[in-house]
Amino acid sequence: MTRTATNPVQAGAWNGTVGTHWADHHERYDALLSGVNDALFAGAAVTMADRVLDVGCGAGTTTRIAARLASRGHVVGVDISAPLVGRARAVTAAEHVGNVAYELADAQTHPFPPAGYDVVISRGGVMFFEDHAAAFRNLARALIPGGRLAFICPRPAGPDVEESRALGLFAKLLDAPDADTVAAHTAMASLSDPARLHEVLQGWDDVTVAPVDVETHWGRDVPDAVDFLLSRTPDRKVDAGTRTALEESLRPYETNRGVRLRGAVWLVTARRPTARQQ
Repeated sequence: MTRTATNPVQAGAWNGTVGTHWADHHERYDALLSGVNDALFAGAAVTMADRVLDVGCGAGTTTRIAARLASRGHVVGVDISAPLVGRARAVTAAEHVGNVAYELADAQTHPFPPAGYDVVISRGGVMFFEDHAAAFRNLARALIPGGRLAFICPRPAGPDVEESRALGLFAKLLDAPDADTVAAHTAMASLSDPARLHEVLQGWDDVTVAPVDVETHWGRDVPDAVDFLLSRTPDRKVDAGTRTALEESLRPYETNRGVRLRGAVWLVTARRPTARQQ
């Protein structure tokens, strides 16, 4: 896996079926998550000369957005997933983005340069740490005093959230998912409680947890969305009746712009305390 990985469950998932699927379908996942980009970068306030660290960078979309904003600076994307880091490097080279580098590492323990960054961003990757408090302490050391942190994570799932309601029904129609998928989905809820967020960010200044409503794009139409969701567990076969039921579970969300589900996330921002405060 990685030399500094301390999170074997997530390292196994993201270097196994989950990470491979994200790497193979990175354009689909980027389209799915694109609705949170504006909120993330508004919170991060990246400037032209900033040094930016992108935690859980995946295939590097947010890393490259940050690099274009920090055109006179530099951006490092870090991820625990070898398939995703490989994809990020390939796409970045193809797009000729020069002020970017990638690290295959666990950001919870990786020895980043002390005070080496002005901004830390994450489009959800921070959810997957084994020890969130330790990870955020490590990220604070990587920031300059007064440096900025901005990340996105899901708000609590529930029947009033369209995305969780629809995908919950979809999941009930299928057999139990594989262990890698369970590990990833379990981690996604790890920071949904605002009290938990404040707990793991103890010692940071100006912590804010703001609700953001988003729209997620799951496919160009219902059959395409079902194909994509089923592709996440390619060994699973479904009969015609189950396939019809799966399609009907998403039918209410089909629009002329594709299958769209309203979701709910937090935008979390904070600052590393200044040296005088420490």
